[in-house]
Amino acid sequence: MANVESPIAGKILAINFNVGDQVTEDDEIIIIEAMKMENPVFVPEDGTIKEIKVKVGDRINEGDILVVLE
Repeated sequence: MANVESPIAGKILAINFNVGDQVTEDDEIIIIEAMKMENPVFVPEDGTIKEIKVKVGDRINEGDILVVLE
């Protein structure tokens, strides 16, 4: 099991997958808006999305857990 953590502080702009979806390493899973730029967050390893801990519009900090993979 792996966690996808936020590399930067910002606001969740988009979530590209749903719970139960299969993802592969380097899939663009979430887009974070920070400093008026869109910053993609990539999946660190292959797996299935077990839980999404954020929703569009949430403000997040660097290091926050965004998604749990299994």
